[in-house]
Amino acid sequence: MQGNYGEPKITLKSGKGVIVTDTSGKKYLDFLGGIATNVLGHAHPVIVRAVSKQIATLGHVSNFYSHPSGIALAAKLQELTGNNTSRVFFCNSGAEANEAALKLSRKTGRSKIVATIGSFHGRTMGALSLTGQPSKRNPFKPLLKNIKHVAFGDIAQMRKAVSKKTAMVIVEPIMGEAGVIVPPFGYLKELRDICNQHGALLVFDCVQTGIGRTGTWFGYEEEKIRPDVITLAKGLGGGLPVGAMITLGSNSPQFAPGEHGTTFGGNPVAAAAGLAAIEFITKNRLLVSAKSFEKRLKIKLGAVRGVTEVRGRGLLLGIALDGAYAKDLSEKLASRGVLVNAPNEETIRIAPALTVTKVQIDRFIAIFTECMQEVGRG
Repeated sequence: MQGNYGEPKITLKSGKGVIVTDTSGKKYLDFLGGIATNVLGHAHPVIVRAVSKQIATLGHVSNFYSHPSGIALAAKLQELTGNNTSRVFFCNSGAEANEAALKLSRKTGRSKIVATIGSFHGRTMGALSLTGQPSKRNPFKPLLKNIKHVAFGDIAQMRKAVSKKTAMVIVEPIMGEAGVIVPPFGYLKELRDICNQHGALLVFDCVQTGIGRTGTWFGYEEEKIRPDVITLAKGLGGGLPVGAMITLGSNSPQFAPGEHGTTFGGNPVAAAAGLAAIEFITKNRLLVSAKSFEKRLKIKLGAVRGVTEVRGRGLLLGIALDGAYAKDLSEKLASRGVLVNAPNEETIRIAPALTVTKVQIDRFIAIFTECMQEVGRG
């Protein structure tokens, strides 16, 4: 394999729910969830049944043809947006969903785009051009032109940046890779107003916040607005690779036949998994439990010495530390059987499955507290 991931220190061979097992037999609490992807955990029975039934029936067709699983998943996503004008394009990943949004924005006849500093939208060349992280961008310049990055959450900078020449504004409702950064309440609504004023598309990258992760289906609903485009992936497939770009409303352009495509996007197996995941989340009220666990984690972790803040919503949380030891803490947690992520030197990110239990939440809090005493200043 190429060295782009370095050499992983842990090789996982199996999983059940929120527990994974490595090749030596050691078990871990998986509180990263494939980076907010395994919304129902590992080997969940409804996903296993849906995938097994589908692969035994119809594994793959080209997009010259439709299939029931894809139609059903698109209809379900339309229902979740609450707008019957919604139209879905399926792909395989978040980067591809954002590439599709970028490409669609050119149909406005404009080419300028506004994104945010610290954002992450993917690593393909178009998505990377949107990403506001120099460390990821600089080795691959020149990237796409006419993309301006402004401070996330700063509405004054956004007002100055958006004009009648702007094709789209793209933001994450919560910035995940930047360390789970939540904008001030009202920011997304003001973005909607600015885009309306200038006729620009408002695109919400809900790849990390979507499919119940934040206690709502997409992550922006608390501000009671509607974007023109939503991009999804990660949790959408319940662990299988599927992404989506959803257009909403009459202002959003549409692809015409032949203008865009993908061989594997929305294939029957991934679509069946996605449909099963959404139905299970709905039936078992996992959006409600995600908000309940959010409160518990914020209260308990916020009381740990060395923790300065617990940011985020639902089960996408960033634990801010009082020093630059997040990576050391992440390694210590792994040694104690807990998998998390350090997106930067001062933040631990957690995104466990929505099926996580109170017992597992409390076990994580206890181990985290002990590790802070050893690594941090607790």
